[in-house]
Amino acid sequence: MRFVSTRADRLAGVSLRTAMLEGLAPDGGLYVPERIEQWQAPELKRLPTRTLTEIAYRALRPYTREELDATTFEAVVVAALNFPIPLVPVEPGVYALELFHGPTLAFKDVGARTMARLLASLDSGEQPLTILAATSGDTGSAVAHAFHGVPHTRVVILYPEGRVSPTQEAQLTMFNRETSNVRAYAVSGSFDDCHRLTREAFADSRLRQRVRLTSANSVNIGRLLPQMVYYFHALAQLGREFAFPAPIVCTPSGNFGNLTAGLMAKRAGLPIGQFIAATNINDVVPQYLESGHFAPRASVQTIANAMDVGNPSNFERMLWLYQQDCAAMRQDVVGTRCGDDAVRLTIQQVFEERGYLLDPHSAIAYMGLKQRQIDGEAVGIFLATAHPAKFGEIVEPIIGRPVPRPEPLAHALAGPRHILKIDATFEAVRGTVDL
Repeated sequence: MRFVSTRADRLAGVSLRTAMLEGLAPDGGLYVPERIEQWQAPELKRLPTRTLTEIAYRALRPYTREELDATTFEAVVVAALNFPIPLVPVEPGVYALELFHGPTLAFKDVGARTMARLLASLDSGEQPLTILAATSGDTGSAVAHAFHGVPHTRVVILYPEGRVSPTQEAQLTMFNRETSNVRAYAVSGSFDDCHRLTREAFADSRLRQRVRLTSANSVNIGRLLPQMVYYFHALAQLGREFAFPAPIVCTPSGNFGNLTAGLMAKRAGLPIGQFIAATNINDVVPQYLESGHFAPRASVQTIANAMDVGNPSNFERMLWLYQQDCAAMRQDVVGTRCGDDAVRLTIQQVFEERGYLLDPHSAIAYMGLKQRQIDGEAVGIFLATAHPAKFGEIVEPIIGRPVPRPEPLAHALAGPRHILKIDATFEAVRGTVDL
């Protein structure tokens, strides 16, 4: 299996190791597999009998077979995916896929932990490797936790100052110590600024001559591919219910890596009827689906801050999947959007009526599903991407009671804060990377 650029898929492909280490292709495109491995009908029928790690092994093995032996790769998935991803009924015909039971309580643990272990297995470690990542919230803490203590590796994380929750900032900065290989910097700007700065770093040939640099955002194919796994795992837990009609899945979307992975799973043969791309008011992709015109713009701050993205990177992969054909994409994806007031109301109503507590991002996914699901027809699944305790300052006033904090979160909040600030300039970022 080779990996090609979204901008030049006729050029020679590269290995998974090269794609992961480079992050972006030389032409500025994103790496994608030269083909998406198909699942056969008998395999899909056996899904309900498979464990999470067995599904992960089958889903990802085609992309690693030429570079990792079976025993090594099995150890990667067993170590990375050592937490449950349950499918929980919320109401008749509606299920939440809870992706927040990993160490940082967000769905990005799946991709970050798998990527860290893949890199450790694929890279020789002869030269230090610097991981550079921009985050609007949960990516940074997942990457920091996944790579903390990994030999021959430095991690530099950029997050927008004042635009992540206090809880997220505590998780981001908990490793900011002199002896740590992880540094998180508060950038005086938006997430789009952070993302722009990482792209400038990767485009700087002189910097890359001095520093082995790669990304841990979902632009990195090593973080994106593992996210396919939980879509297969969700349908495995539905069991016989997923046969017909095919379920619909609502994915809360910001940088659109999560949805892209789901579309790749569908392309591999997973029987999902339709995807719903649910956004907050940063709705450039729903607008594209309606108008056929993609118009990126500056992001707007909302209470679902991990989705405050005005120019989503992975949309390029979506266009590649559908060969730039908006009409074809519309066959598989519809868009929804909502504002902060609707998010708050949904959190309150679902808690009062169903006894289920949502974080703001999961609330947007629930709303998107309810807007598109027709009663009595297909089963609906929405992705619950973060534990509500990560957004206690938003959720607790809405429901009028404290949200219990899981132990990993309580530990992060109890520790001292070490906040490092930099300007939103490439010179400042270069100084953090090129030490």
